Amino acid sequence: MANIITLVRFPLLFVYVIGLFFGSPAVTLWCVLFIILIILMDMVDGIIARARSEVSLLGSALDIATDRTLEIILWVVFAYLGLIPIIIPIIIITRGTTVDALRAVGMSSGLPPFDQLRSPLSRFLVASKFMRSTYGIVKAIAFAMLTLALGLQRSFSPWADLTLTIAVLFTWLAVVYSLARGLPVIVEGYSLLKNPPSIRK
Repeated sequence: MANIITLVRFPLLFVYVIGLFFGSPAVTLWCVLFIILIILMDMVDGIIARARSEVSLLGSALDIATDRTLEIILWVVFAYLGLIPIIIPIIIITRGTTVDALRAVGMSSGLPPFDQLRSPLSRFLVASKFMRSTYGIVKAIAFAMLTLALGLQRSFSPWADLTLTIAVLFTWLAVVYSLARGLPVIVEGYSLLKNPPSIRK
């Protein structure tokens, strides 16, 4: 059930993106609620997975892959629409592909991503509920505010510039969070490459 919810986010994302590109000002403003729904579904699938004891290596990998894909698509779309500088998706994509490549080493041996972290600081930055939640909230605010700014621009609202400024601030905060959570994976991933774990049977 949890994996189904995760996968359903893909078609919803494409509906949302179509709304951003081709929607009227009113449709674009409705997209604010739509992106919040997509983000909330990410929380729901985790809650259901734990409640139904569906937590698995497959589910963990699928959740990370879905989150990463959605995040990259959104940053690229917002950059294409001229709402954020192109350097932001470049940073996010570089960080994401590097981290995922390193995680793949451990996952190939049966280690879930968060179990690959050894130091307490790394576990806090990457796997703690606090960091994951605050990072998710910051991204959600950034995506929602960017969508709202686009809708206000199309409506010729005097609040568009202020909204976009706030959205860009949250966007850069999301980038800082992303780098802070990715660096421990890269640092510990280096030792994992030198001494890969034995394959679990």
